Amino acid sequence: MLNPAWLDGLSLGDAVSASPVDGGYASKTYRVSTTLGRSAIVKTHDDVPVDLYALEADGLEALGVPGAFVVPEVLRVTPTFIVLSDLGSSSLPSDSDDFWRDAGRRLAVQHQQTADKFGYHLDNYLGVLPQRNPWTDDGHAFFAEHRLLRYLEVPNCYNALSPDDRHRLERLANRLPDLIPPQPASLLHGDLWHGNLLPAPALIDPAVHYGWPEAELATLITYGHLDDDAFLGAYQDLHPLAPDWRSRIPLLHLREQLCVLAHAHALSSPNTLTEIHTTLQPF
Repeated sequence: MLNPAWLDGLSLGDAVSASPVDGGYASKTYRVSTTLGRSAIVKTHDDVPVDLYALEADGLEALGVPGAFVVPEVLRVTPTFIVLSDLGSSSLPSDSDDFWRDAGRRLAVQHQQTADKFGYHLDNYLGVLPQRNPWTDDGHAFFAEHRLLRYLEVPNCYNALSPDDRHRLERLANRLPDLIPPQPASLLHGDLWHGNLLPAPALIDPAVHYGWPEAELATLITYGHLDDDAFLGAYQDLHPLAPDWRSRIPLLHLREQLCVLAHAHALSSPNTLTEIHTTLQPF
Protein backbone atom coordinates (compact mmCIF):
# COMPACT_ATOMS: atom_id res chain seq x y z
CA MET A 1 0.00 0.00 0.00
CA LEU A 2 1.46 3.36 -1.01
CA ASN A 3 -0.55 6.58 -0.84
CA PRO A 4 1.11 9.65 -2.49
CA ALA A 5 -0.97 11.93 -0.22
CA TRP A 6 0.98 10.74 2.82
CA LEU A 7 4.07 12.81 2.01
CA ASP A 8 2.69 15.34 -0.46
CA GLY A 9 4.13 18.79 0.28
CA LEU A 10 6.41 17.68 3.15
CA SER A 11 9.69 18.25 1.26
CA LEU A 12 10.78 14.68 1.92
CA GLY A 13 10.67 13.62 -1.73
CA ASP A 14 8.19 11.35 -3.42
CA ALA A 15 7.28 8.08 -1.74
CA VAL A 16 8.81 5.10 -3.53
CA SER A 17 8.19 2.21 -1.10
CA ALA A 18 6.31 1.37 2.07
CA SER A 19 7.55 -1.43 4.32
CA PRO A 20 5.28 -2.74 7.10
CA VAL A 21 6.47 -2.05 10.65
CA ASP A 22 5.45 -4.29 13.53
CA GLY A 23 3.47 -2.95 16.46
CA GLY A 24 0.33 -1.02 17.21
CA TYR A 25 -3.15 -2.36 17.80
CA ALA A 26 -5.27 0.14 15.93
CA SER A 27 -3.18 1.00 12.89
CA LYS A 28 -1.25 -0.41 10.00
CA THR A 29 2.22 1.09 10.25
CA TYR A 30 4.71 1.63 7.43
CA ARG A 31 8.22 2.96 7.01
CA VAL A 32 8.00 5.00 3.81
CA SER A 33 11.17 5.62 1.77
CA THR A 34 11.46 8.52 -0.66
CA THR A 35 13.29 9.59 -3.80
CA LEU A 36 15.52 11.87 -1.68
CA GLY A 37 16.73 9.00 0.47
CA ARG A 38 14.59 10.11 3.41
CA SER A 39 12.09 8.06 5.40
CA ALA A 40 9.02 8.64 7.55
CA ILE A 41 6.63 6.54 9.58
CA VAL A 42 2.99 6.43 8.53
CA LYS A 43 0.23 4.98 10.70
CA THR A 44 -3.04 4.55 8.88
CA HIS A 45 -6.43 2.91 9.03
CA ASP A 46 -9.79 3.60 7.43
CA ASP A 47 -11.78 2.40 10.45
CA VAL A 48 -10.56 4.26 13.53
CA PRO A 49 -12.18 7.06 15.55
CA VAL A 50 -11.86 10.29 13.57
CA ASP A 51 -9.92 12.02 16.35
CA LEU A 52 -7.56 9.14 17.17
CA TYR A 53 -4.53 10.49 15.31
CA ALA A 54 -5.09 14.10 16.38
CA LEU A 55 -5.12 12.93 20.00
CA GLU A 56 -1.99 10.89 19.42
CA ALA A 57 -0.30 14.06 18.14
CA ASP A 58 -1.43 15.92 21.27
CA GLY A 59 0.03 13.20 23.49
CA LEU A 60 3.37 13.25 21.69
CA GLU A 61 3.55 17.00 22.12
CA ALA A 62 2.84 16.68 25.85
CA LEU A 63 5.66 14.16 26.26
CA GLY A 64 8.22 16.43 24.61
CA VAL A 65 9.80 17.40 27.94
CA PRO A 66 13.45 18.54 27.90
CA GLY A 67 15.60 15.79 29.38
CA ALA A 68 12.87 13.16 29.05
CA PHE A 69 12.41 10.73 26.16
CA VAL A 70 12.65 11.76 22.55
CA VAL A 71 9.30 11.70 20.74
CA PRO A 72 8.75 11.64 16.98
CA GLU A 73 7.93 14.88 15.23
CA VAL A 74 4.38 14.98 13.90
CA LEU A 75 4.58 15.85 10.21
CA ARG A 76 0.94 15.48 9.18
CA VAL A 77 -2.33 14.48 10.83
CA THR A 78 -5.62 13.52 9.14
CA PRO A 79 -8.60 11.45 10.32
CA THR A 80 -7.20 8.36 8.54
CA PHE A 81 -3.42 8.67 8.93
CA ILE A 82 -0.59 10.33 10.82
CA VAL A 83 2.93 10.92 9.49
CA LEU A 84 5.81 10.90 11.98
CA SER A 85 9.56 11.38 11.79
CA ASP A 86 11.43 8.09 11.64
CA LEU A 87 13.31 7.42 14.88
CA GLY A 88 14.58 4.01 13.82
CA SER A 89 14.26 0.43 14.97
CA SER A 90 11.99 -0.84 17.74
CA SER A 91 14.51 -3.54 18.78
CA LEU A 92 15.69 -2.67 22.28
CA PRO A 93 19.25 -3.37 23.47
CA SER A 94 18.07 -5.52 26.36
CA ASP A 95 21.62 -6.29 27.53
CA SER A 96 22.80 -2.67 27.63
CA ASP A 97 23.13 -1.17 31.10
CA ASP A 98 23.88 2.23 29.56
CA PHE A 99 20.61 2.22 27.62
CA TRP A 100 18.53 1.28 30.65
CA ARG A 101 20.24 3.83 32.91
CA ASP A 102 19.48 6.50 30.34
CA ALA A 103 15.87 5.29 30.06
CA GLY A 104 15.50 5.33 33.85
CA ARG A 105 16.74 8.90 34.07
CA ARG A 106 14.50 10.05 31.24
CA LEU A 107 11.39 8.46 32.73
CA ALA A 108 12.19 10.04 36.10
CA VAL A 109 12.39 13.47 34.44
CA GLN A 110 9.03 12.82 32.79
CA HIS A 111 7.48 11.78 36.11
CA GLN A 112 8.81 14.95 37.74
CA GLN A 113 6.32 16.88 35.62
CA THR A 114 3.24 17.10 37.82
CA ALA A 115 -0.25 18.59 37.87
CA ASP A 116 -2.50 19.70 40.71
CA LYS A 117 -5.10 17.11 39.72
CA PHE A 118 -5.30 13.68 38.15
CA GLY A 119 -6.51 13.38 34.56
CA TYR A 120 -5.80 15.42 31.46
CA HIS A 121 -7.19 18.39 29.57
CA LEU A 122 -9.05 16.05 27.20
CA ASP A 123 -10.07 12.44 26.84
CA ASN A 124 -8.01 10.28 24.49
CA TYR A 125 -7.59 6.61 23.64
CA LEU A 126 -5.90 3.49 24.95
CA GLY A 127 -5.92 1.22 21.94
CA VAL A 128 -9.17 2.09 20.18
CA LEU A 129 -11.22 2.45 23.37
CA PRO A 130 -11.82 5.86 24.95
CA GLN A 131 -9.62 6.75 27.90
CA ARG A 132 -11.53 9.05 30.20
CA ASN A 133 -9.43 11.74 31.82
CA PRO A 134 -11.65 14.13 33.82
CA TRP A 135 -9.65 16.32 36.17
CA THR A 136 -10.00 14.69 39.60
CA ASP A 137 -8.66 15.83 42.96
CA ASP A 138 -8.34 12.33 44.43
CA GLY A 139 -5.92 9.91 42.77
CA HIS A 140 -7.60 6.87 44.34
CA ALA A 141 -11.00 7.91 43.00
CA PHE A 142 -9.50 8.63 39.57
CA PHE A 143 -7.80 5.23 39.32
CA ALA A 144 -10.83 3.38 40.69
CA GLU A 145 -13.46 4.94 38.43
CA HIS A 146 -11.54 5.78 35.26
CA ARG A 147 -8.82 3.11 35.16
CA LEU A 148 -10.50 0.04 36.67
CA LEU A 149 -14.28 0.13 36.96
CA ARG A 150 -14.76 1.83 33.57
CA TYR A 151 -13.93 -1.53 31.90
CA LEU A 152 -16.82 -3.35 33.55
CA GLU A 153 -19.19 -1.85 30.98
CA VAL A 154 -17.10 -2.92 27.95
CA PRO A 155 -18.77 -5.96 26.31
CA ASN A 156 -15.67 -8.19 26.20
CA CYS A 157 -14.98 -7.61 29.88
CA TYR A 158 -18.62 -7.87 30.86
CA ASN A 159 -18.88 -11.24 29.14
CA ALA A 160 -15.54 -12.62 30.34
CA LEU A 161 -15.63 -11.62 34.01
CA SER A 162 -17.84 -13.59 36.35
CA PRO A 163 -20.18 -11.82 38.77
CA ASP A 164 -17.73 -12.77 41.51
CA ASP A 165 -14.85 -11.15 39.59
CA ARG A 166 -16.88 -7.99 39.15
CA HIS A 167 -17.71 -7.79 42.85
CA ARG A 168 -14.07 -8.41 43.79
CA LEU A 169 -12.93 -5.63 41.44
CA GLU A 170 -15.45 -3.25 42.99
CA ARG A 171 -14.24 -4.18 46.49
CA LEU A 172 -10.63 -3.64 45.43
CA ALA A 173 -11.51 -0.24 43.98
CA ASN A 174 -13.16 0.79 47.24
CA ARG A 175 -10.07 -0.27 49.21
CA LEU A 176 -7.50 1.55 47.08
CA PRO A 177 -6.84 4.25 49.76
CA ASP A 178 -5.72 1.44 52.11
CA LEU A 179 -3.63 -0.33 49.45
CA ILE A 180 -1.87 2.43 47.49
CA PRO A 181 -0.01 5.28 49.23
CA PRO A 182 -0.61 8.85 48.03
CA GLN A 183 1.42 9.74 44.96
CA PRO A 184 1.75 12.89 42.86
CA ALA A 185 -0.20 13.35 39.66
CA SER A 186 2.74 12.79 37.31
CA LEU A 187 2.90 13.03 33.54
CA LEU A 188 2.44 9.48 32.25
CA HIS A 189 2.89 8.01 28.79
CA GLY A 190 -0.10 5.86 29.74
CA ASP A 191 0.79 2.68 27.82
CA LEU A 192 4.47 2.23 28.58
CA TRP A 193 5.44 -1.30 27.64
CA HIS A 194 8.57 -2.30 25.72
CA GLY A 195 6.74 -2.18 22.37
CA ASN A 196 6.25 1.59 22.78
CA LEU A 197 9.88 2.26 23.70
CA LEU A 198 12.49 2.78 20.98
CA PRO A 199 16.28 2.65 21.41
CA ALA A 200 16.68 6.33 20.42
CA PRO A 201 15.60 6.35 23.36
CA ALA A 202 12.13 7.45 22.38
CA LEU A 203 8.46 6.91 23.16
CA ILE A 204 5.64 6.27 20.69
CA ASP A 205 1.89 5.50 20.83
CA PRO A 206 0.96 7.55 23.92
CA ALA A 207 -2.17 7.46 26.06
CA VAL A 208 -1.13 10.53 28.03
CA HIS A 209 -2.59 11.63 31.35
CA TYR A 210 -1.47 12.67 34.81
CA GLY A 211 -1.55 9.71 37.16
CA TRP A 212 0.41 7.55 39.57
CA PRO A 213 4.07 6.93 38.63
CA GLU A 214 3.85 3.44 40.12
CA ALA A 215 1.11 2.57 37.62
CA GLU A 216 3.43 3.41 34.73
CA LEU A 217 6.25 1.34 36.21
CA ALA A 218 3.88 -1.58 36.83
CA THR A 219 3.17 -1.95 33.12
CA LEU A 220 6.80 -1.61 32.00
CA ILE A 221 8.17 -3.99 34.63
CA THR A 222 5.43 -6.60 34.28
CA TYR A 223 6.06 -6.88 30.56
CA GLY A 224 9.79 -7.26 31.24
CA HIS A 225 12.54 -6.58 28.70
CA LEU A 226 14.47 -4.22 30.96
CA ASP A 227 17.50 -4.32 33.20
CA ASP A 228 15.95 -3.77 36.62
CA ASP A 229 19.12 -2.71 38.44
CA ALA A 230 20.36 -0.20 35.87
CA PHE A 231 16.93 1.22 35.06
CA LEU A 232 15.53 1.44 38.58
CA GLY A 233 18.77 2.68 40.11
CA ALA A 234 18.89 5.61 37.71
CA TYR A 235 15.15 6.24 38.07
CA GLN A 236 15.20 6.32 41.87
CA ASP A 237 18.24 8.61 41.97
CA LEU A 238 15.92 11.31 40.56
CA HIS A 239 12.46 10.08 41.59
CA PRO A 240 12.50 7.86 44.71
CA LEU A 241 9.67 5.38 45.14
CA ALA A 242 7.68 4.68 48.30
CA PRO A 243 8.60 1.55 50.29
CA ASP A 244 7.16 -1.80 49.15
CA TRP A 245 6.23 -0.42 45.73
CA ARG A 246 6.95 -3.76 44.06
CA SER A 247 4.21 -5.44 46.14
CA ARG A 248 1.66 -3.11 44.53
CA ILE A 249 2.56 -3.95 40.93
CA PRO A 250 -0.18 -6.62 40.43
CA LEU A 251 -2.90 -4.24 41.61
CA LEU A 252 -1.72 -1.37 39.44
CA HIS A 253 -1.19 -3.60 36.42
CA LEU A 254 -4.88 -4.58 36.50
CA ARG A 255 -5.71 -1.54 34.39
CA GLU A 256 -3.54 -2.81 31.54
CA GLN A 257 -4.90 -6.36 31.84
CA LEU A 258 -8.49 -5.15 31.78
CA CYS A 259 -7.70 -3.07 28.71
CA VAL A 260 -6.22 -6.10 26.93
CA LEU A 261 -9.32 -8.11 27.80
CA ALA A 262 -11.57 -5.28 26.64
CA HIS A 263 -9.93 -5.34 23.20
CA ALA A 264 -9.90 -9.13 22.77
CA HIS A 265 -12.31 -12.01 23.21
CA ALA A 266 -11.58 -14.00 26.37
CA LEU A 267 -10.82 -17.12 24.31
CA SER A 268 -7.98 -15.26 22.61
CA SER A 269 -6.50 -13.99 25.89
CA PRO A 270 -6.85 -16.82 28.45
CA ASN A 271 -3.60 -15.91 30.24
CA THR A 272 -4.81 -12.37 30.83
CA LEU A 273 -8.09 -13.60 32.25
CA THR A 274 -6.27 -16.03 34.55
CA GLU A 275 -3.98 -13.25 35.79
CA ILE A 276 -6.99 -11.03 36.52
CA HIS A 277 -8.65 -13.87 38.48
CA THR A 278 -5.46 -14.36 40.50
CA THR A 279 -5.03 -10.70 41.38
CA LEU A 280 -8.67 -10.32 42.39
CA GLN A 281 -8.80 -13.53 44.47
CA PRO A 282 -7.88 -11.94 47.84
CA PHE A 283 -10.73 -9.45 47.54
